[in-house]
Amino acid sequence: MTTQNGSNPTLIYTPKALNQLVAHLRRQSLLALDTESDSLYSYYSKVCLIQISVCDGSDAAHPSDIVDYLVDPLRLNDLSPLGALFSTPGLEVVMHAADNDMLMLYRHFGFTFSRIFDTQLAARILGWKHVGLAAILEERFGIVSDKRMQRTNWGKRPLMPQQIAYAQMDTHYLLPLRALLIDELKAKQRWEEAQDAFQHLVDIDFAARPVEERTFWNMKVVKEVPREHHGILEALWHWREDEARHQDRPPFKIMNDSVLAALATRLPANENDMRSIHGLSDHQVRRYGSALLHTLRDGRRRRLPSLPENDSRPEHMLEKTALARFDALRKWRSDKARTRGVTADIVLTNATLLAIAQRNPQTLADLEGIPDMGPWKLRTYGPEILATLEIYQTQHPAG
Repeated sequence: MTTQNGSNPTLIYTPKALNQLVAHLRRQSLLALDTESDSLYSYYSKVCLIQISVCDGSDAAHPSDIVDYLVDPLRLNDLSPLGALFSTPGLEVVMHAADNDMLMLYRHFGFTFSRIFDTQLAARILGWKHVGLAAILEERFGIVSDKRMQRTNWGKRPLMPQQIAYAQMDTHYLLPLRALLIDELKAKQRWEEAQDAFQHLVDIDFAARPVEERTFWNMKVVKEVPREHHGILEALWHWREDEARHQDRPPFKIMNDSVLAALATRLPANENDMRSIHGLSDHQVRRYGSALLHTLRDGRRRRLPSLPENDSRPEHMLEKTALARFDALRKWRSDKARTRGVTADIVLTNATLLAIAQRNPQTLADLEGIPDMGPWKLRTYGPEILATLEIYQTQHPAG
């Protein structure tokens, strides 16, 4: 797998090389960006590689004019020059499925962006059937990605040649893809909608986004364990979390959820009993057997954990009339998405519909300030939203 210009990426792993790269990038108004992390290999996932592509020729729409750089955060102590660059008002950063990369870059390095073009979001606004980058590269550019590289350890050095080639592909075609998307967005009169959506990404307050809480209730296998054994399962879950933190490995690589469920259900009395549990290897029994037996004993003494709320989804926390308005808005959204050939969340997200249902706006001014209601959506959907609410109110005057 090679790029159309046949060139290898430039590896950036010294402060001098990074400063030279940033000086070069400051002359650009457009760059493509992606990251690779080690979430499959570490408890505390980290950004292990930052890929950057720019046009060094005459036309960013042509892959042959694109050059690529791979910045190694694991070998650089100070990435602040990149952060200052990314927040430059005149620089547009092109990413595919930008939200997660933006979140990771903010949490790890404090990076923010002033202009974003999200190629996946643009493809979804256009109603493309396949919006994953690998599928798009194959359909639009005839490039087949080595999907095996997705599951490799990006935190291990040195990187394999296949990893380098894969990482390069993730940004090399983003600028030409952007050009294709802009042409189609303008042809279908969805360019302004896309710009509003990109601005919404820029406006996200990642500092306020809570870190997802780990809890044993998140395991699907909880329902397979007798209720009276939930305290034991909780104790096993906490043991695995502690072990994963200590080894800096993902919990699933310490022990599968299904094994924890079997241990909590069958309550083996000794290490020999453990060997009959499917998925629990002899190596794991030798390494963890004593600790597991101790944890099982501790779990029996635990107070039974309280059951979580039956349904804590936000829409089920609405009062009755607001929930009815939410359902009416959701029906309108479904019809609108079908007409436009997009998924429902491209019209409006559930969070936005919930906010509207709670606020029960009577005018366009009332809709302003609701998350995701940018100028285009306010102008395009606002009157229809108000009409939907008015119809509901007419049909249900008591609500």
